[in-house]
Amino acid sequence: MVPPPNVRNWRILHSEASQGWGGQEHRVMAELKGFLRRGHSLWLIAHPESQILLRAIELGINVVSCQFERRHLPTDALRLAWWLRRQRIDVVNTHSSRDGWLLGIAARLARTPLLIRSRHIDVSYRVPSVSKHAFTTFADHVLTTSDKITTHFKRLFTIANDHITTLPTGIDVSVFHPEGPKACLPVKPGRPVVGMVSVLRSWKGHRIFFDAIRILRDEGRQIQFVVVGGGGNTANFERMANDHGVGAAVAFIGHREDIPDVLRALDILCIPSTRHEGVPQIGLQALACGTAVTGSDCGGIPEIIREGETGRLFPIGDAAALARRIVETLDQKDDTNRMRSAGRTMVVQDYSSEVMLDKLEAIYRRYLPL
Repeated sequence: MVPPPNVRNWRILHSEASQGWGGQEHRVMAELKGFLRRGHSLWLIAHPESQILLRAIELGINVVSCQFERRHLPTDALRLAWWLRRQRIDVVNTHSSRDGWLLGIAARLARTPLLIRSRHIDVSYRVPSVSKHAFTTFADHVLTTSDKITTHFKRLFTIANDHITTLPTGIDVSVFHPEGPKACLPVKPGRPVVGMVSVLRSWKGHRIFFDAIRILRDEGRQIQFVVVGGGGNTANFERMANDHGVGAAVAFIGHREDIPDVLRALDILCIPSTRHEGVPQIGLQALACGTAVTGSDCGGIPEIIREGETGRLFPIGDAAALARRIVETLDQKDDTNRMRSAGRTMVVQDYSSEVMLDKLEAIYRRYLPL
């Protein structure tokens, strides 16, 4: 796809200091791949040992490696400012704290036409008067992944309405689709499969999930459970399951690249997050695949898992409520099928990759000459 006639070829740089591979990094790659398809010129600055840098190289995206060490910030900022001017970069989009400060300073020194600061999760700031500069002084426009984060930032940093936009990560609805192969999971046929798909982090709510499993097991429910994801010490989470008395009931299958197939193999996806949650990509992906979803009322989850419309919600940290919602999802089949259908329709209409890219282009056009 080439840019429409009223959009010139933009030279866009993204920066990401994280070395991990989770929802935030997926979002960066989604924007890189999307604008590459639309005929723009793309660069990524990332840590040399990061997964995102390696994946960008595989896609043929221009990359620059950076250690993002605080002690080198002054010299790195000057070096990158010179590089930004030489490359005639139109847009700099920063995604994490360290690269936000470094590229923010460099872009201002280089007088880059548009500086975007993206924020993917909802966190607290110990010194808002200092953090504010990352989203005002060193940002022309702020992007967040949920209305909750947007509302928080407007209040905390006094950001004007026209300088901040909620824009969850768009989903490729041709890949995340109800029709398609199902992953072969280590489960027995004929019994429902309930799972979590996320990086292994404490705030993703695995403890709540394991508590709910124990409740369902004690009730005699014949349900199978899987945990999908890497990014943490799997042994720690396996011990956590054992400590909750459900180690034998949970299959840990690690990181998977075939997420659409995994989601189609699940009867229910659980998102029991306890904090730091924007609009979770896995929730949108599951809805696009027609998989039933139950999630906590954390962060931006209720913005897409709309109670009784696209899924079922439960209070943060309430394992008993999660267990009840799982039972309702399995037992109330007509309601569940209605929500699955509505979820797919919502994603196609409002949260597809092309919708996200169109909205981004509209923001860029506000700041950049045609």
